[in-house]
Amino acid sequence: MAKPVTPVDLDILDRKIVAALREDGRMSVTELARQVGMSKTPCQVRLKRLLDSGVIQGFRAVVDPARLGIAQIAFVEVKLSDTREAALGEFNKAVRRIPEVEECHMLASAFDYLLKVRTASIHRYREVLGEKISTLPHVASTSTLVAMETVKDLVR
Repeated sequence: MAKPVTPVDLDILDRKIVAALREDGRMSVTELARQVGMSKTPCQVRLKRLLDSGVIQGFRAVVDPARLGIAQIAFVEVKLSDTREAALGEFNKAVRRIPEVEECHMLASAFDYLLKVRTASIHRYREVLGEKISTLPHVASTSTLVAMETVKDLVR
């Protein structure tokens, strides 16, 4: 089970740096400093502290799933047959190995997990569900919700 993380105390400048980098993670430190109203060296020091503390975990490319041919999104409610700690650990380890599963959240709900699955088509999703998700350790049942349109996505 995930250990609780203690939030890092951020001041207004730290929050401005994080907000600016969430908008454009490729900007130079010089441009970042300009945007947040600082000189370059103190901005670099703050950026390093934000990286070292884990507030900023890294930088990555934001891609267009449709152009990659994986625009189909389905959300899967998963109910487990066993929710003891060992069973949860086995499920967590196995679900991380399925590349089509973009997100996996343990919930306090009528079901135990909610998965976000991205595939090329509903046909491919059905294969992933039958061959991969349904065969995960301790899966008792699943229920699928198919997304028709993404209205808001914080990554984009």
